[in-house]
Amino acid sequence: MLKITNSTELIEIALLHKPISECGSCNALMNPGWESVPGGFDLQLLKLIGTLRDEERPETWEEHHPEGTNSWSPDAPIAIGYHPYSRCDIYQCIDCSRKYLRYGEYGGYYVDERVRPLNADFIVAD
Repeated sequence: MLKITNSTELIEIALLHKPISECGSCNALMNPGWESVPGGFDLQLLKLIGTLRDEERPETWEEHHPEGTNSWSPDAPIAIGYHPYSRCDIYQCIDCSRKYLRYGEYGGYYVDERVRPLNADFIVAD
């Protein structure tokens, strides 16, 4: 698995084999911001290709929103050193190669798998 350590590497991954059309396999995940993985979506359609996790770095809950966005904003920045990106893995659709960020939100009695398309336009410099 590829370990991504900076925004330049993440941009390269985002732009690699960028699909130009819709995909019947992963269209349900194409909301621009973070969303829960839709019920019934077959996670086998996504292949793990990398991670942004750094087990050496202390866990942070701080988010990066300099333009007044929030976690759910479709245009929220993708900032590697901040929550939730510091807990993300990178997945690729097995049919169209579209890239996604994914992490598990753990709260009380549930686990919420969240997903966001990896859009190079929103990646901010380290």
